[in-house]
Amino acid sequence: MKLTDEEEAMLAGAMGEPRRWAVDHMMKVGRMFDAQDLVPVSQAHMMADPESLGEAGVALLERLASHDEAERRVAVPMLTDPRGVDLNHYRPLGQTEAMADLERRTIAACERLGILMTDTCINYQTIMPPLAGDHVAYGDTGVVIYSNSVLGARSNFEGGPSALAAGLTGRTPRYGLHLDAHRRATRRYVVRSEPRELTEWGVLGAVVGRLCGSYWEVPVIEGISRVPTSDEMKHFGAAMASWGSTPLFHIVGVTPEAPTLAAVDGEGLAAVEVTDDDLTDLRSAFGGAGDAVDVVVFAAPQLSLVEMQMVADRLAGQRVHQDTSLVVCTSPGVYADATRMGHVARIEAAGGTVLSGTCFYQQYAREIGEANGWRRLLSNSAKIVNILGGYGYEPALASMDACVASAVAGRIVA
Repeated sequence: MKLTDEEEAMLAGAMGEPRRWAVDHMMKVGRMFDAQDLVPVSQAHMMADPESLGEAGVALLERLASHDEAERRVAVPMLTDPRGVDLNHYRPLGQTEAMADLERRTIAACERLGILMTDTCINYQTIMPPLAGDHVAYGDTGVVIYSNSVLGARSNFEGGPSALAAGLTGRTPRYGLHLDAHRRATRRYVVRSEPRELTEWGVLGAVVGRLCGSYWEVPVIEGISRVPTSDEMKHFGAAMASWGSTPLFHIVGVTPEAPTLAAVDGEGLAAVEVTDDDLTDLRSAFGGAGDAVDVVVFAAPQLSLVEMQMVADRLAGQRVHQDTSLVVCTSPGVYADATRMGHVARIEAAGGTVLSGTCFYQQYAREIGEANGWRRLLSNSAKIVNILGGYGYEPALASMDACVASAVAGRIVA
């Protein structure tokens, strides 16, 4: 790989051990993907919940954070994904003191590195969204696909160490979606039934992701006649990335790189129709109408301020069933605004729990499920139901309206 003089100095250790480690790590990643050099990035975003890090990962952060300030501080603004523990509300969830201690150590190390503890997977909605053509180094799959597709920024899925290395150096290997050649459409889908609400957008994203099934496939989608909302695109992209490892999509006439089909080289691709049967087939795996529900979850992605208001409005004058729990996860920034506007108080008055800075599947989901006796889980997120079957849950999928009604009824309402 070709390095600049500054990068060579980092590799030689002239700028301290943290940056030497970072460039060495990025060169290994770059060689894996045949990158010719490193590309400057304006931001980094790291998944660093302690469940994923484990003791070894936290120890790495602490080791890098132990160096002098000039050597250890990140070179570009660096953000964090949701935490694994809401330190103001972990005991009622059944999380242990050991989990909380690992969280505290992670936070302390990140702060010494100069990382901004944003604790969010919706930074593109809340904190300095990247611009079209902006090279960034993002970790969370939902963050990456939204930023690439909706905003026109450029990022690969960065693993935790790679995102940290990018933050320390302000660079990342130039491969994959940092290159024009990998942003052209490779699959073409025509939608016949347009989604109407968040869950339907998630289901469509999941179907397209499942059809693609590869990081290197780029779908272009036709048949969407209106510009979706930010939350609709959020659910669409997060589900697509979860079901298909897809980091980029184009919607003709909607996303910035696809004003026309020809703009993304899609005209020569065979058109595949996404039918009602495709959508019904995916949803049918997550039914369960009439079943008792243990926990209703709004998370993955974290809720926007608009979604927080929607949940609070739907709960107005009602009470969550005594045998059912309702858990809502949002970012610290949204939590502060939702508290000021009364949305948090209204959700809690109805018997719900609002967590700040966490996401359900990143907060020891298996352990809290066992601690609370939660097995049957209901959500409006196509992403989370895809994930949580592997954590010991029996997940079901429904619209936000049906999820709230089910939380109140104590059983899944169709």
